[in-house]
Amino acid sequence: MLGIIGDLVQDVVVWLAEPIQHGTDTEAEIFHTRGGSGANVAACAARLGPTRFIGCVGDDPLGSSLVAGLDADGVDVRVQRNGSTGTIVILIDENAERTMLPHRGASTLLDEVPDEWLDGLELLHVPAYTFDGEPTGTTVADVVRRAKKRGVLVSIDASSTGMLSHYGVRRFLALMADLRPDFLIANESEAAFLGLSVGGAPGPNRDLVRDTVVVAKAGPDPTVVHVPGGASMAVPVPPVRRIRDLTGAGDAFAAGFLSAYLATRNLHEACVGGHRAAAHVLATPGSTMAPGPSAAPDLSAGTR
Repeated sequence: MLGIIGDLVQDVVVWLAEPIQHGTDTEAEIFHTRGGSGANVAACAARLGPTRFIGCVGDDPLGSSLVAGLDADGVDVRVQRNGSTGTIVILIDENAERTMLPHRGASTLLDEVPDEWLDGLELLHVPAYTFDGEPTGTTVADVVRRAKKRGVLVSIDASSTGMLSHYGVRRFLALMADLRPDFLIANESEAAFLGLSVGGAPGPNRDLVRDTVVVAKAGPDPTVVHVPGGASMAVPVPPVRRIRDLTGAGDAFAAGFLSAYLATRNLHEACVGGHRAAAHVLATPGSTMAPGPSAAPDLSAGTR
């Protein structure tokens, strides 16, 4: 089973039809969707195999609604209830790029994860957002250590350059050196910001996470996988016909990558699965996947 620990919030997605007109009206479409990097990964991964989400939401109607929705998507949901559920406003410009205004709310209040919530997990995925804030940062680091003692594989997503800047690059790299995740997934900007991958080559800080497979995505350009003690591998990205909203594409990639890895134990096939999953959220608001049977990525090599 794939486990994900992270945020479960409401996204308010604003598709701008024009540049923001300060001091007056701006033409836009607005959508309310479930969000949170961890929840996004879980919802996508549940289409591919058994998936568990671990987090904290408010003891409020919004939290109940979000939990019910994730449960209806086939996710095994384990949450604390505390505080008020968070909301993220996401502005999408005409080029599909995002500007996010996050209020994580209860997601930062996770302070207890029972041992039984880790039972049955083969791999635990952790968006780096969860390390930024207390008590969740301390709680999640402890969960990672407990999972590794059980022999559970661990994946960490770098999340965003904004979060990494706020947290501190040296502090984050020190945490990665301590936790020693099996995978660290980042986009091109995040990987360069951390000094782990620059222009498809290992960056100056690569040795600080020497035991970790670093997966560096680059939009339409090949994803580069830096294997400890081995050569880097570039996996081409198939073209996508329509791109309107980049929100959730990285989370969908993580879901497809990790699901395919658990099915095949092959890094190339994992990237192919990640690319296929990400393609299904690029034309829809927020992290929602395109409807219909084709929305589920096909892992022909097997299921977990």
